[in-house]
Amino acid sequence: MSQIEKVQIIKRRLIADERGWFLKAITGTEEGIPHHTGEVYLTMGKPGQAKGGHYHPEAVEWFTVIQGSAILKLEDMETHERMDIGMSLEKAITVFIPNNVAHVVVNNSDSDFILLAYTDKLYDPKDTIAYTIK
Repeated sequence: MSQIEKVQIIKRRLIADERGWFLKAITGTEEGIPHHTGEVYLTMGKPGQAKGGHYHPEAVEWFTVIQGSAILKLEDMETHERMDIGMSLEKAITVFIPNNVAHVVVNNSDSDFILLAYTDKLYDPKDTIAYTIK
């Protein structure tokens, strides 16, 4: 099985009312989630801009868009299989990205997006390899 075949799209339940919304991006029950804490971070992307453009030989990540919309572009570094996944708060999904899958998040809208991410490892610059998905 190629690494890109291990990508998982996990449906989430968005609970919304007149006060706002609530969304669990990581529940702790996901397959392959580590028994220790890695890093949780947020990133914002301006319209027409891309964030990422790299892969990790070791780390795995989970991505959830919590504002706006974006296209997550993926490429398996071994087979060069590609996958594009549309993401938005309204779609309410979390995408698991295995190691050795290059990823870039492209803002395809006219407003900012915010992405919530979790990685199973602490940041190590040797585990972040720049790569352009064409």
